[in-house]
Amino acid sequence: MTAVPPNGTTPLARREARLAWGLLAPTLTSVALVVVLPLLAIFWISFKPIGLADLRPPAPILRESVRGAGEDLRVEYRLRNSSQDKQVTGVILSDTLPEGVALRGDLPAVCTLQGRDLSCDIGTLEGGYNERIIIPLAAEDADRTEALAEASLPNVTGKSDSILTNTTFTLDNFARIFNGAEFWGVLGVTLFYTVFGTLGALGVGLFAALLLNKSFRGQGILRGLYLFPYVAPIIAVAFSWLILFDPFSGSANALLVQMGVTEGAINFFGDRPLALIMVTVFEIWRYFPLSFLFILARMQSIDSDMYEAADMDGASPFQKFWYLSLPQLLGILSVLFLLRFIWTFNKFDDIFLLTGGNAGTRTLTVNVYEQAFAVSNIGAGAAVAVVIFLCLLSFSVFFFKFMSREEGL
Repeated sequence: MTAVPPNGTTPLARREARLAWGLLAPTLTSVALVVVLPLLAIFWISFKPIGLADLRPPAPILRESVRGAGEDLRVEYRLRNSSQDKQVTGVILSDTLPEGVALRGDLPAVCTLQGRDLSCDIGTLEGGYNERIIIPLAAEDADRTEALAEASLPNVTGKSDSILTNTTFTLDNFARIFNGAEFWGVLGVTLFYTVFGTLGALGVGLFAALLLNKSFRGQGILRGLYLFPYVAPIIAVAFSWLILFDPFSGSANALLVQMGVTEGAINFFGDRPLALIMVTVFEIWRYFPLSFLFILARMQSIDSDMYEAADMDGASPFQKFWYLSLPQLLGILSVLFLLRFIWTFNKFDDIFLLTGGNAGTRTLTVNVYEQAFAVSNIGAGAAVAVVIFLCLLSFSVFFFKFMSREEGL
């Protein structure tokens, strides 16, 4: 007879599984709240015809004031709709008449008074509509009338249709961003900035790691200097570059003119396509230290016996790098390429501080800002953000399906 392993899970295994899921529940909930819910909100807004002014739903706005004196004493309630094109329904104004104040004359048709409780059923306020309600009063102490009237704060309620929560959806946001050649030009700029910025940061980081892989005096100081671009505040380094390459007072232009390289000043961050090249170079300079740290750490973990054997076989430095070092670094280079590609594709602050998206440097992230805040079209800005997400999702799927398989990740 052959032994047959038991099928299914044991009670102990099920209990351990429940315990594991219970321990993971707070983490999964936090991830859902921090990542998933904002992502779903962006997808929701991208299909909404919503502008910046629509973030606050229409609501009735009330202002109370005491007018006149003696027999002309009255309280005026001024109601207006906060929206110019959307109506507010079921508007009801309520207030309480204070002690020492009594009604004089007839109430408006929409108002009723029960004891000292005043209620006015306004009904519907059309977009941009103003309503004024006058309540005639008589006061025992005319000098205290205004203070008594303001002692009780009026309340107004109403219902309105919020574009954020209703079921009105549209594809106009996506049609707007895909209309014409502007989007594809912005996408091309984004890909140029991302691909060359990522490859450049990896290449410079690899070169810096090769330089500092050997022990020599002052190695620690030099490594610290290499980290300066990455740890320095972005605002400080961005404005330093702007001052350095300023066409009127920048040191770079003065040096080029004195050396005879150029006859006049060059507007590095204002001319096409030089501005795009400059922001890409800035991206490489600022973020190569991250690649440098990871690559150097991986190089120092490679067994030195291979290099000693290669020296005995007469291998050149290039051969040792190409056949020994590079195969060992492909894994970390692949991970760095994935991370830097995603981060650079999402980069906004560098370009916005250097050029503001002008002179052919407008990327998709800058387009999100311009659509949402400069044009006040929140829906179009969210639609561009959805496009960014889909682009990065497609790249990640391609990377893990093909590129990472080649490197055994």
